[in-house]
Amino acid sequence: MQKTRTDTRDAIVEAASRLLHEGGPAAMTTRGVAELAHVQAPTIYRLFGDKDGLLEAVAEHVMAGFVADKSAVMAAAAEADVDPVDDLRESWRRQIEFGLANPAVFRLLSDPDRVAGSPAARVGREVLVSRVRRVAVAGRLLVPEARAVALIQAAGVGAIHSLLATPAEERDPALGEDMMEAVLASILTDAPIDPSGGPVAAAIALRAAAPDLEALSPPERVLLGEWLDRVVGG
Repeated sequence: MQKTRTDTRDAIVEAASRLLHEGGPAAMTTRGVAELAHVQAPTIYRLFGDKDGLLEAVAEHVMAGFVADKSAVMAAAAEADVDPVDDLRESWRRQIEFGLANPAVFRLLSDPDRVAGSPAARVGREVLVSRVRRVAVAGRLLVPEARAVALIQAAGVGAIHSLLATPAEERDPALGEDMMEAVLASILTDAPIDPSGGPVAAAIALRAAAPDLEALSPPERVLLGEWLDRVVGG
């Protein structure tokens, strides 16, 4: 049976993913990928443009499975009414595990020159944003959602980079957990926010729920969000 364009593309991405995982970006040569995928080198350029395009495709391929798992876990957690803070903790642990198990892909997705335009990196961030939103709706967030996302992402990326830079036998297994708890202590309340506890805390919780307030029209929800952003921003 003749291979379709999709079959060929998938074979190339699988081959590149394997080489990347086994030897890092340097091992993912056009010749090596072509041989492993049983295609001609020009086919790679025709489908992906250049090596950078292939790298992005590989990152998306690896992230797709990871994000799908995270999304399924998040949906199950929401349905089972799992504490959103516990869900966020578990998500952090899985992110650390992913980075250590996929160092080459992690480095691609955390490269400042690549991450801004990377669909794979954007999807991963959107999952984090959704988790932080659940925490905010529960009244447990002490800072604006965007700042919480930025702090979690910066700390997580930093922790993984630090661990990867340390020989496996010398890594501190508690580093990721300690970093997580330090960040959570700076962005979470000890208990759900009491609306009478202050305007900023109440505004953060209401801001998270504002997009879902069906009693308001879409323009009213936008206006409410703008007002609450002003309160939160001081």
